[in-house]
Amino acid sequence: MTKNLWLPAALVLSALALGACNNTESNTNANANANSNTRVMSEASPTPTPKYSEEQAREERARAKANKETVGQSLEDAWIHTKIVAKLIGNSQTPERKINVDVVDGAVTLRGNVDTAEAKTEAERVAKETDGVKKVTNQLKVVPAKTSTNANTPGIKNKGKTP
Repeated sequence: MTKNLWLPAALVLSALALGACNNTESNTNANANANSNTRVMSEASPTPTPKYSEEQAREERARAKANKETVGQSLEDAWIHTKIVAKLIGNSQTPERKINVDVVDGAVTLRGNVDTAEAKTEAERVAKETDGVKKVTNQLKVVPAKTSTNANTPGIKNKGKTP
């Protein structure tokens, strides 16, 4: 009699196990839990673009125009401009306010003067690594900052008596 109960119980358990394998929701959670303990690093997924409204794009175009910059009429161009300007402002190696950023149809043009070749290269890298950018034209000019000269030079000697 016990033998007769084992066979149906084994069949029921097998059916349940097979049904669980087809349940993708539980598999996803099980795999996520199993994978959370592993040390393998996977590629980061791209950050989703937040909702960027036409009103925000109009405001960005107005700011760009005030800085003598050009932004195309697409929402994407305004969003690219916003991202690049924010990155340049946040980067200590790039003097954003000296760099004009033009964006038209995903093509970015960098204009203006920077103090070092490194700042020019960094600004181009920032633009190229921005999502949505198709092409970057770097027209930045390296113009080293002038060093100030002091009329009170330390080489002047006191003509009076020495103590």
